[in-house]
Amino acid sequence: MSIFGTRRHPGATPLPSEGRLPGFERATGWLNSAPLAPDAVRGKVVLVDFWTYTCINWLRTLAYVRAWHEKYRDRGLVVVGVHTPEFGFEGNPDNVRRAASDLRVEYPIALDPDYGVWRDFGNRYWPAVYLADAEGRIRYHHFGEGDYEECERAIQMLLREAGVEGIGDEVVAVDPTGFEAQADWAELRSPETYLGYEQARGFASPGGVVPDGSHGYAAPESLQLNQWALAGNWTIGPGAAACDGAGCRIAFRFHARDVNLVLGPAAAGTSIPFRVLVDGQPPAVAEGIDVDEEGNGAVSQQRLYQLIRQPGPILDRTFEIEFLAAGAEAYVFTFG
Repeated sequence: MSIFGTRRHPGATPLPSEGRLPGFERATGWLNSAPLAPDAVRGKVVLVDFWTYTCINWLRTLAYVRAWHEKYRDRGLVVVGVHTPEFGFEGNPDNVRRAASDLRVEYPIALDPDYGVWRDFGNRYWPAVYLADAEGRIRYHHFGEGDYEECERAIQMLLREAGVEGIGDEVVAVDPTGFEAQADWAELRSPETYLGYEQARGFASPGGVVPDGSHGYAAPESLQLNQWALAGNWTIGPGAAACDGAGCRIAFRFHARDVNLVLGPAAAGTSIPFRVLVDGQPPAVAEGIDVDEEGNGAVSQQRLYQLIRQPGPILDRTFEIEFLAAGAEAYVFTFG
């Protein structure tokens, strides 16, 4: 479950103990590091960050986690990113390796495609941060986005407890861009919306979902806020909607600054062109990082695509994406 944010410990001093830090023995592999056994982190403050690379909620926390790693890695902090996939393709180590390189995730990454580490922590969310002290006790956790100063204060407190000298009170200052930019919370009125039938909501094409088979869909003349529809030939599976022919479209009535969509080609090594419109027009200055001003882009990797970033004003608008060839798979809309 992706989550916006829950505050757990509002400045409690001292931080309570929440049990022992589980190990990472059930990770199936590691990136950026040899496997981290308990001896490797003994005496260190450990920050464990559960993530999956298409999650916009995690992406908006990354600038802070990266900055903490860079600031405190030589002062006794070990950051471990546990990559537990939401979608099947996120379990592919090559996909995670490419995403980690693109996103500059340079701290140790434990690969957790079987959810073994996730279950050992009793975790339920992306993103989730757990902080353990130098004695291996979990002392703080935070689920979702936000409370970055509070989390860094907890890091500082645990480093001081470990006897590290010279830990000041200053907190990192970051200026995130791209996917890492914080959401426009005041204007965010559209929720995460899945396109597979297991979690789909707000689907407005007449006749509803025809599961697991190719079907010709039509979009209604208008959509209410947070409704979406398909047009053309699609196969709606449990976790994604797959475009079966050139010209298939998705329409979504949204209210947000950003429109993101998890997409991928059904066949590796292919590139599927698409075009994006907002209220029937090319996005122009509202283009996302994955399209040009005319709304042109291409699906060539299994990842999150930023399609719209509006400069304002933020109003109810209709987003459309048309795929110019078959083979695209669409998983989930997220907004910012």
